[in-house]
Amino acid sequence: MPRQEKHILVTAMQVQQSRGQFIYSFAIDGKLIPEIASVSRIKRTDDIALTGYQRPEVYSHIEEIRSYLESPQPMIPNGVVIAFDERVAFKPAKARTLKSDPVRVGTLRIPRVKDGDPRPGFIVDGQQRLAAVREAHIKSFPIIVNAFITDDLKKQTEQFILVNATKPLPKGLLYELLPHTNARLPTQLHRRRLAAELLEQINHDSESPLFHMIRTPTSPTGVIRDNSILKMLTNSLSDGALFKYRGTKDAPADVQKMLGIIYEFWRAVHHTFPDAWGQNPRRSRLMHGAGIVAVGNLMDHFVAKYPRRGMPKEDYYRSQLAMVAPICAWTKGSWAIPGNRRKWNEVQNTRQDVALLTEFLQRSFDQVEART
Repeated sequence: MPRQEKHILVTAMQVQQSRGQFIYSFAIDGKLIPEIASVSRIKRTDDIALTGYQRPEVYSHIEEIRSYLESPQPMIPNGVVIAFDERVAFKPAKARTLKSDPVRVGTLRIPRVKDGDPRPGFIVDGQQRLAAVREAHIKSFPIIVNAFITDDLKKQTEQFILVNATKPLPKGLLYELLPHTNARLPTQLHRRRLAAELLEQINHDSESPLFHMIRTPTSPTGVIRDNSILKMLTNSLSDGALFKYRGTKDAPADVQKMLGIIYEFWRAVHHTFPDAWGQNPRRSRLMHGAGIVAVGNLMDHFVAKYPRRGMPKEDYYRSQLAMVAPICAWTKGSWAIPGNRRKWNEVQNTRQDVALLTEFLQRSFDQVEART
């Protein structure tokens, strides 16, 4: 492979997949890739903006690949994916022989940078394999690379999600990335994008009653699992209080009105159950998956019963929550569920228990309301 002082030149195929969208396929010594591409680790800046998209390295997986690479005849046929910035350029060797041919052969010119300077590429897929090549006690190992060129972090993130949506990656990582892409995604992830956007807002807005309380890859100290909040939000978006604000093909979602409902309600929850608020789920079932979903259902139920126009305020929610507060056993006592009495901490985050607690709280509210 030719090398120059300031650039690495590789023979590459340029494949046009759609208008303005090109993929570049080439082979390169995996030991050289750290010189031209880095890993974009997911993190938040001081102003809570999300940057990067990759999970940390999985060392046990890397060690398995490294051992294989040091065996007599290793082979890794699947390529890695790299996103290059505009410093990388492609020069075709010759014109297409057929106008309909989507492939052109040429040279990809990749700049080499000084240590500490930003690399021109980011690894979208294959970081574990490349780490194994880096650590393996071998002189070299050619790797197939499929690359695209863009300076748009959103486009890089979109490709990372699409490549990894069916792989066993942490769901929290994918959900935290969803608000930062506009691509059409697999249906299940597409449906959760708005819920993920709301989750990010309520976890990182200092005005939110749930500020920094949700545990995500970039907020590991939160006490509430991100998936619990996502389930609560998805339920409400599907057929609850947030449904009518989720937008249509012709109108965007009204995120601010959704946040207004969420903030007012969860402030009321905080003030109604202060002793259970902010506790580890092992000490408070309010912060537990079953509690979050069941109480979120009450939010939907209360909004549906709101007798006036406009948005309910905290005082309204507190008056409604007061009707069920006496039967709640978030941190001690028992849940007096008819035919299924449980100690406070015996309610688990299973589909059956979540449904049981949800129904119990709503039915108890309706019974108390009917008597008043």
